Amino acid sequence: MFTKSMTVAGVLAAALLSSPPALAQISDDVVKIGVLTDMNGPASTPTGQGSVTAAQMAVDDFGGKVLGKPISVIVGDHQDKPDIGAGIARRWYDTEQVDLIVDVPVSAVGLAVQNIANEKKRMFIAHSTGTADFHGKFCSPYAIQWVFDTRALAVGTAQEVVKRGGDSWFFITDDYAFGHSLEKDASAVIVKNGGKVLGSVRPPFATPDLSSFILQAQASKAKVIGIAGGPPNNGNEIKTAGEFGVLKGGQQMAGLLVLITDIHALGLPVAQGLLLTTSFYWDMDQKTRDWSIRYFSKMNRMPTMWQAGVYSSVMHYLNAVKESGTDEPLKVAAKMREKPIEDFFARNGRLREDNLMVHDLMLVQVKKPEESKYPWDYYTVLAKISGEDAFGPPDPACPLVKK
Repeated sequence: MFTKSMTVAGVLAAALLSSPPALAQISDDVVKIGVLTDMNGPASTPTGQGSVTAAQMAVDDFGGKVLGKPISVIVGDHQDKPDIGAGIARRWYDTEQVDLIVDVPVSAVGLAVQNIANEKKRMFIAHSTGTADFHGKFCSPYAIQWVFDTRALAVGTAQEVVKRGGDSWFFITDDYAFGHSLEKDASAVIVKNGGKVLGSVRPPFATPDLSSFILQAQASKAKVIGIAGGPPNNGNEIKTAGEFGVLKGGQQMAGLLVLITDIHALGLPVAQGLLLTTSFYWDMDQKTRDWSIRYFSKMNRMPTMWQAGVYSSVMHYLNAVKESGTDEPLKVAAKMREKPIEDFFARNGRLREDNLMVHDLMLVQVKKPEESKYPWDYYTVLAKISGEDAFGPPDPACPLVKK
């Protein structure tokens, strides 16, 4: 015989069974992702609209909703200026209820946005911010670094090149913090592995005529000329070195930050023989090809490691929101750290306690024109570099690291 209390209990049980997953909580009933990037400046080709497209692809592939709530993507152009980037981030977090900011090329802008993310206690995943300080002395529970840092690229390239006999180096270093960091990290690895650094020159950012710097590097007789900097200097240095016959003279060039779009712009006749380290190559295997061909159909060019990383991180973030039942930043970040990251972008990936995503890299060499069999067939993979070797241990300066 049923009592009244048993009937009430049965109704409550039925209601609970028919309700959504326990206490699923999405702030403002939408998950909003802001792609903060360079839409028209020097970083717009390797980031820019391509990063926006990658983020939207991840949202579409996820199904456009998470925990029954819509996912939206908005775009901002920081114009490579820290004050503008910080201002957009503040507005997005404060008034537009953005849950996650992604991309953010240029380290100075990335660090400025990181400060705002800390202040507002909202999430930020950097893809094209390279300074190792991001997960070192400035590390944050709200800010994640997904694709690379200066140490990984410098260590990956320098260590593998020295192993192959490139034991004397001369650096052409962009005269700002990012370039100095690349040179410092690479030099330490070169010396540790028995090599020598013969000297360096430091052209200012966006130097129009790099001839004198290339001539000094050539005159050093170093086996390897290390290019410690990003666009536009790096591309112009490779081009000028080609005009001066540096590679034909027997010296090698190693780019500490070179992207596939840089190679495409230069062309194989100019860039052939260049050594570089990358987190991603579209033609590495079937998984990378399948995704990249889809991306190519939308952008008419192959993705950089930064753009591929945007997709990877957005997908991992959305899965973490789904599994944790909330978009509360610290709970989502904790969930992101629980599972390994093994997708078309990352091999042996994991999100570490300092919020650096550690994953394998590869040393590649740019092909000669006659070696390339089809469009964007630019790299020969020379070596795989484990994430542990490339990124090294967590920086004790990061307060998130257990002492």
